[in-house]
This record gives sequence, structure tokens and C-alpha cells, in this order.
Amino acid sequence: MSTQNQATDTSQPQILPSFVKGEWWRPEDPQKVADVRNAATGELVARVSTDGIDTAGAVEYARTVGQASLGTLRIHDRALILKQLAQYLGEHKEELYEISYATGATAKDHLIDIDGGIGTLFTFSSKGRRELPNANVIVDGAVEQLSRDGSFLGEHVYTRLPGVAVQINAFNFPVWGMLEKFAPAFIAGVPTIVKPATPTGYVTEACVRLMLDSGLLPEGSLQLVSGSARDLLDHLDARDHVAFTGSAATAQSLRAHSNVQEKGVRFTAETDSLNAAIMAPDVTEGSPEFGAFVKSVVLEITAKAGQKCTAVRRVIVPQAIKPAVVAALKERAAQRAVVGDPRNPATTVGPLASEDQASEVLRSVRTLIDAGATVELGGPEELSSVPQDGAFFPVTVLSFDDARTPAVHEVEAFGPVTSVLGYSGDVADAVEIAALGGGSLVATVCTHSPELAAQFASGIGAYHGRVLFLDRDDAKTSTGHGSPVPHLVHGGPGRAGGGEELGGVRAVKHYMQRTAVQGSPDLLTGITGQWHWGASANTVTREDVANGTGEHPFRKSLETLRIGDQFVSDLRTVKLDDILEFAEKTGDTFYAHTDEEAATANPFFPRRVAHGYLLVSWAAGLFVEPAPGPVLANYGLENLRFITPVTYDDAIRVTLTAKKITPRVTDEYGEVAWDARLTNQNDEIVATYDVLTLVAKQWPVPKG
Repeated sequence: MSTQNQATDTSQPQILPSFVKGEWWRPEDPQKVADVRNAATGELVARVSTDGIDTAGAVEYARTVGQASLGTLRIHDRALILKQLAQYLGEHKEELYEISYATGATAKDHLIDIDGGIGTLFTFSSKGRRELPNANVIVDGAVEQLSRDGSFLGEHVYTRLPGVAVQINAFNFPVWGMLEKFAPAFIAGVPTIVKPATPTGYVTEACVRLMLDSGLLPEGSLQLVSGSARDLLDHLDARDHVAFTGSAATAQSLRAHSNVQEKGVRFTAETDSLNAAIMAPDVTEGSPEFGAFVKSVVLEITAKAGQKCTAVRRVIVPQAIKPAVVAALKERAAQRAVVGDPRNPATTVGPLASEDQASEVLRSVRTLIDAGATVELGGPEELSSVPQDGAFFPVTVLSFDDARTPAVHEVEAFGPVTSVLGYSGDVADAVEIAALGGGSLVATVCTHSPELAAQFASGIGAYHGRVLFLDRDDAKTSTGHGSPVPHLVHGGPGRAGGGEELGGVRAVKHYMQRTAVQGSPDLLTGITGQWHWGASANTVTREDVANGTGEHPFRKSLETLRIGDQFVSDLRTVKLDDILEFAEKTGDTFYAHTDEEAATANPFFPRRVAHGYLLVSWAAGLFVEPAPGPVLANYGLENLRFITPVTYDDAIRVTLTAKKITPRVTDEYGEVAWDARLTNQNDEIVATYDVLTLVAKQWPVPKG
């Protein structure tokens, strides 16, 4: 491997470096070099080549060094690093803004790509620490009891993939496109190899350089291939995951790779998407929804110069209102769409990312015109109205008389272009037209009718990864049609690729294997780090605590508390007066607690019964350790179920067991979930639930 800079003419940029096997690398004598130019000026900004790059070595480095370094950390550790990384990038984002202007991005476009990418890191950091365990195994779902006596159990767990996450990205989002995939893979503990698109890869390289300069990333957790990496999939197998964003044709060629077909490489794709904005039949020209709809469509075809995988390509509106929609789109575009130098604050629409992209959009628009489109605004005849230097294209609105013209549902003009289609006014007709796109990332449905919203949701849901329901109430607060958020799915069925890139913690699990595990309570406790009923326990009673032969679990800090530490209370008898008093004081005079005849007539109750919340309150009194100690607070109950009714003269006891311990990496305390089980005098289960507490890491808490 060469780390030497190639001797080149100083008047032109050096070849953009890659970062592989822990070093920055450039080819020594490249034979194939691609020139990348400023989208606005045509000036040469980068030269790209990967001739001689060791992709096999990069994969092996990730599987060994990257896996080992990430494996020393737990999920919360990695999530915290993401937060720190986001803060570091936020401090340096102006540097990325400056570089990104050359891609054609305006100042507002930077907010989508760069700030949006940084925000994704923050979100995944938060969700990783709030919603996932501080471990490397994630338990999925409830325990299944597979034997009558509880000695044989089953459940599902997620464990991290032992390979590498390869991401092959599109040109339109060189920062966000990388970070949206990197963040969940990093939390999962899987190292990443980034392969950005050549036209904007220099922005990705700058971002990766900042990430490495931060000193926060574990060794081998991130590598970068700046340029072609056609043989990368040759070195992958079932240990690895490939996430692709780009054209459907390229996705198909990658999906057909023998290692995907025969060796089990996990492959997900986000591809072409003819997204729709649908105006429901309840919207009138004078309604607030009409203005919100027009504003949304114009925003989607002007932001990033329409180069968004989520941009609105098809505007589907009732035929009767179609002329008004076309007129409104033209008027708002004329007012808001200013094509020009992306550095100019007045510019709202910069150039396309490259001249090749501009030529491709022009070809697509001409194909649509040949198929019957009417040019309502812009189009090929208006090319002279935009700057001639660079890859500029006029904002273009087309309309079709026949909404079922095949071309409009097949040809994606990936620029500031949209087509207006009319439907009969019947929901089923609009749904049918939308479905002709063959599967999309996102749709907007504009309506103020809950009934119509429900009809559209059931009609188009199967064809879309995400649907925005837009009305007067959410128009100002909505993130918009084209803004994926890390909390929700980004991906779509059919033509859109069939994958999911985002979706909260579900995105993390894309980089993990879901496995069913079966075994005894002790073995599953060891595997998951969570106590299972029937597993070994360190049991103490109130008598043990009183005579000094046992320590109450509530007296233990996280330093000394262990999974399986258990307290078993004495029995407490329930009297009829207790039941009546609770009913009177709470006002809950439900007949099951107050009317003997009515209670007895109910098939669920033997006679008047104790209120479930009375029993839970008593349980707290049975297991409490009242003196100040490491248990700082009780912050809730989870999974409460009442099973066997308790009548007067019955008795209850509680068994409380430390079930799950989650230290917080940034605080002097952690979370402890306690398995609580109420039983009666016959050892029948009365209720089960989890008690959630905050417990100090040390007690007394160190000062300062």
C-alpha cells in the first residue's frame, strides 16, 4: 500500500485519497482517473481513482481490527461516541458547507445534508441509550415457556454481525447518506466501509477526515473508498451487509452478484422512486390544505434542485381542480424558484450535481414530453433562462391529460421536475394511479378528513415506505414530504428497492442477527444478562435482614448488586375492611369490590375482591427498605398483569428479583428493572410486573 502523494501538476487537484487499513492512501500510478467538476462553474475540484486499492485487505481489516475494537464497547458506549462525534462535526460544519457549495448545494441545502446527517447521529445516540440495553445482546420479545415446569424456555436475541457493513451511496447526499447508515451500524458494533458516489465524494472524504480527526472512532470502525470499488462484493459473505442507494439498474446488478445469491451477503437497496403528492377530494381551492399542498410540492422540486430520492415526481389531484393546481404551482415557483449560484443568498435552486446529471434530466424530460406531457413551466425551451456555465436546469412543471400514461410512472427526471395528473375524484382512482409507480419511498396525502385519511392509508400503504398526511393542523410543524427522520422508516417496496435504512432501533437491528435461543432459565439468564424466572437467585427474607444473615437488595449499589439478588416477603392477609376502605378512599366503588351479590354473579370473581392497585401498593410495603440508600427513585412499572383474583381472607406475598441492570455511562446511577411476582397463600400467581428504579453506582454517593 502506498501512502505517498502522487506527484502531479500543482495546478490541478491531487487524487482524492481513500482511508483503508488505518491509513490514507492514493494510487501511485493510476491508469483510470475521473475528473470531478464544480457543478456551478465547471472548475475542476477533484480527481478520483482507486487503481490498485486493496479492497480484500480493507474487508479483512474491518472483520478483524474493526470488530475487535468495537467489541470492547457496549451499546451505550458506542451510542455516547455518536453524540460526541455529532458535537465535533457540528463545531466544524462550516468547513463542510464551504466544500459542499461546489456540489450545487445552497445554504438551505446544507441544512438538509450536513445538519441533517449530524442530527441523525444525535438521534441514534439518544435512542441507543434510551431504548437499548447497555450490553451487546438485545432481547427481542417475551420469553416463551416451552415446558410445564418452566425448566425449558425460549426467546429471541439479537447479536451483532461478525463482518463489515458496506455502504454504496448516491451523489445527492454525500454527508447524510453516509451518516444515516453509519450510525445504526456503529451502535450495532459493526465496522463500516463507505463508498460514496464519485461526483460528490470529495464532500464525503472531508466529513470522514473530520470524523477521524476527532479521535473518537475505535480503530477500524470506519474506512473510505474514494472511487470505484467494483470488486468489493467479491470479498463478502454471510457475515457482511451491503446497503446501496442509487439507481434500480445498479441495484439489480449488485443483487445478482454471486456472493449475494450464493454466499448470503445481506443486501438492502434504496432506489428509484416516483413519489406522489395526492390531493384528496375534500380539498378546495380556498381551503388551507390547498395552499399547504402547493407549498409542499414547490419545496420538494426546488430543495437540492429536486435531487432528492423523496422528491415529488407525480402530483395527483382531482380533475376538477387540476387547472387551479397547475396555476398555483406556476405562480409559487415563479415567486420562489431562483436558479443561480448556490453561494448567492437569493438562490433557492442551485445546479444539478454534474453536467452528466443535467443531461440525464434533460433526456428524461424530453421522454416525458414525447409521451404526451404538456410543459406548463420551464422545460427544454427555457434552458437559455438559466446560467450556461455549470449544470443548471430550469424548474419544470409538466401535466398529462391521461393520468395513466406509462412514461410518467416509469421515467424519473431526477431534478427540479414534477408532473401533474388528474383523477376522477374517487379515492380508489387516486390509489390506483399512485400504485402505478410500482412502489415508492414516500407519498403525501393532503386532506382534513380522518375518514378519507383512513381510506388512503389502507389503499396506498402497501406501496409506500412512509406516508405524510398533510392538513392545516400539521402544515407548520411537519418535517415535510421529503425529509426522512431517523425515528421512522426510510425505504420503500417494489421499485423503491424493498429495503429500510432508517426506522429507529429497528435500523440498528439490520446489522444484527435475530436468533432463537432455547434452554434452562439459568442458561438464558447467562446469555441475555437478564434474569429469568426459575433461574438461580440469591434469596433473602425480612427475617434474614433483621438478624443480619442477609442484605436487602435495596441496600446494594450497582457496585455490589447482581442479577438474581432476590427478596421474598412475608404473607399479608387481606380483610374485607381493607377492600371497602380502599374503595371509599379512592372513589373506585366498582361493584366487584363493594357488592357481594354482583361480584359473586361475575364468573371471574369468587366474591368481593381486592382492587389490583391495592395489592400493588401493599406489595411495595412488603418489599420496601425505607431508610435512605442507593435506591434513589422508583420511576415506574411495566408489564403489569393481574392473574388470580384475591378475595378477603386471602393472603399475598411478593418476590422481588433484580432482573436487568443498566448502568448509565454519563451518570452516577443506573437503571434496575426488578421482576415482581405476587402470589397468594396457595402459591398461585396473583400479579406480575417490573418495578423500575434508579440506583446509585456507589453508596454513599461520592462527593464532588
